[in-house]
Amino acid sequence: MVWHVPCGGVTYGDTNLAFIANDWHTALLPVYLQAHYRDYGKMTYARCVFVIHNMAHQGRGPFAETAFLELNDTYKEMFRLYDPVGGEHMNIMKVGLQTSHRLVAVSHGYAWECLTPEGGWGLHTILGEAKWKLRGIVNGIDTQEWNPGDGYTNYSMADLVEGKRRCKMALQAELGLPVSPDIPMLGFIGRLDYQKGVDLIRDNYDWLMSEKVQLVLLGSGRDDLEAALRDMEARNKDQCRGWVGFSVKMAHRITAGCDVLLMPSRFEPCGTGWVFDSADASKLRGSIGDALFTYRQYRQSFNSIALRGMEQDLSWDKAAAQYEEVLVAAKFQW
Repeated sequence: MVWHVPCGGVTYGDTNLAFIANDWHTALLPVYLQAHYRDYGKMTYARCVFVIHNMAHQGRGPFAETAFLELNDTYKEMFRLYDPVGGEHMNIMKVGLQTSHRLVAVSHGYAWECLTPEGGWGLHTILGEAKWKLRGIVNGIDTQEWNPGDGYTNYSMADLVEGKRRCKMALQAELGLPVSPDIPMLGFIGRLDYQKGVDLIRDNYDWLMSEKVQLVLLGSGRDDLEAALRDMEARNKDQCRGWVGFSVKMAHRITAGCDVLLMPSRFEPCGTGWVFDSADASKLRGSIGDALFTYRQYRQSFNSIALRGMEQDLSWDKAAAQYEEVLVAAKFQW
């Protein structure tokens, strides 16, 4: 059965109209756009771009639930997927990927990872068939939103060393840690779950404390990992702060003040600097050890890594221009 709401025309117009769908939660949008509208000569010029943030969450469910989607048998069958992880099931993301006009992953590296058996989470073959319409675009930085403010300072390539020093000391004072610009300060910001690898930090905790660093962690998620953050702080209050919850302001200040940001993600990789090749606590320890050695023995080289990052154009102006290219390509895809 095909339905429509008689709104007196298309709400947003029918020319130069593009929808942005994000992850499985909105993956039905391109399906309905095609099945209920474009197949019937409606919204002919509308397009949909699908943005992939996390391939692991796909909107899986029993295939019988397709009966509630108000789609014909041809479209229902597109939801069927069998894979070693989920067996036979309904997969909402699968059909979103297939019916969207363009696909965007949140980085170049993640676009590549999604095409691998490990990173595609059962959908790598589907994405491989759609590789021609997949592109990686890194989100931009809003320089006003990411201003740490209130006792902190903005710094540029010209005053990186002094600016970082002031932000670090302000962060140490705010968190009640010993104030010293020479103590290496490590930070983690993220969801407390398997993907983000915070358990690898937990498993290196005793070694980190023996290295006389300060460790600041911010996030919420799994109960056991939230408990781990509280425990790490309780065991070394002069070296560790575990903030359970989330604060945009504190996330900005940790980024501004810490010498090293820890990103041991099992998938959806990002960042530059010292990397490791598998989700193993010893591998992370080796990379952190290299970073600390460089910080302590070759500070100029350490600062050069930050400067190379600051040389890049990571603004929303650049990211927006790339999104515009994707939207234009979608517009001219029939």
